[in-house]
Amino acid sequence: MPERVELWWARRQFSKGAHVPYPVGSYREAWASFPALVRQYHPELNAGIVLSQVPPAADVLLLWQCESGHTFAATPDEQRHRPGRERRRSAWCPECTELARPARAVPMRDVVTLPDSPVPAAIANPVAPTVLRPRKPARTRRLCAKTPDLPVGEPFHSECAPKPASAVEAQLRADLFGRLSVTPGLNAVRISRPFFDHVEVWPDILLPELRVAVEYDSIGRHGLEHVGKRADTDRRKDRALRAARWEVVRIRTGKLEPLGPHDLQLSAWSRQGLDRLIDRLRDIRGPLLVDSYLH
Repeated sequence: MPERVELWWARRQFSKGAHVPYPVGSYREAWASFPALVRQYHPELNAGIVLSQVPPAADVLLLWQCESGHTFAATPDEQRHRPGRERRRSAWCPECTELARPARAVPMRDVVTLPDSPVPAAIANPVAPTVLRPRKPARTRRLCAKTPDLPVGEPFHSECAPKPASAVEAQLRADLFGRLSVTPGLNAVRISRPFFDHVEVWPDILLPELRVAVEYDSIGRHGLEHVGKRADTDRRKDRALRAARWEVVRIRTGKLEPLGPHDLQLSAWSRQGLDRLIDRLRDIRGPLLVDSYLH
């Protein structure tokens, strides 16, 4: 059971035999990819303990304060996994999230009042008996029928794939295809098991001849992208690609930690980043194959 931060800190002092069991900065890298949480955490609300002294897996209740001034208690794990599909700052605050959802109006039952009536109210206004209706069977998720019937692992152009929304991603694609002479225009890979409503996934960039998918990850404007539950979705997507005999290279920026063995951590996309990406492709498929596609 999570405990208050003061009790947790005192217990760690006793178990480690140190006045400061976790020095400042011990977990700075682990929290660096969650800038929204760094902004919401205030040491003065947590017995003077700074966030970089708290292990992300600690079972401790911390106090957080959102940009609107709402104060709430949550464990590090709850906060790191709180953002779901919502792409707004309020996703980090349960009170803001609740306020952002419009309340559903519940129609009130009409009540007939009979003034000066000798008839008891329970008889004058009978309540209709509750009728138990059979529960509807769970609706099975229908898969998109637009995916062509192709072998697992086959790349193709999908009309369901979202359009690129990042200028950096477009620059990365231009730089990479300017260096490698591989087939452009493909944006999807057929997979064996459903990924949400499709049996296809849409990596940012596909290199069909090398069977390598390249993803560009950043934390986004609100610090919600590719963290928490979204990072779990990225891992699931990578597993689906590797099961289809593709390899994945994720270019992780904004202090995002690597998710796979071939991921690259970059501060920003640059010419040096392109050279590192080509070297990583050589590590995966071998220099003999990769160099044969170089311009």
